[in-house]
Amino acid sequence: QVQLVESGGGLVQPGGSLRLSCAASGSRFSIYTLGWYRQAPEKQRELVAQITAGGRTYYADSVKGRFTISRDNAKNTVYLQMNSLKPEDTAVYYCNVIPVGPWGQGTQVTVSS
Repeated sequence: QVQLVESGGGLVQPGGSLRLSCAASGSRFSIYTLGWYRQAPEKQRELVAQITAGGRTYYADSVKGRFTISRDNAKNTVYLQMNSLKPEDTAVYYCNVIPVGPWGQGTQVTVSS
């Protein structure tokens, strides 16, 4: 079973950038499809981006062109580069395998001036 720990969140002004990281423990990281999710207050958790074992990516329409998901199998890490951030991107961001396993604590991203 893969265990995942998110990091890299913080407070950023609109238009700014952040890079989230998700470090995985456990074996066979490279075979998993991985996803970044987010949950804003009083909203359901949503899939933001995913990347397959072969590197194919998917993005939600709301982040397309602004966010980039990538993975480094040698480091057992998946990243989410977030550019041109908007206040509506404010949420707790989580990573997970797909199909999802246990959730971690996530990392808070706040976009505000």
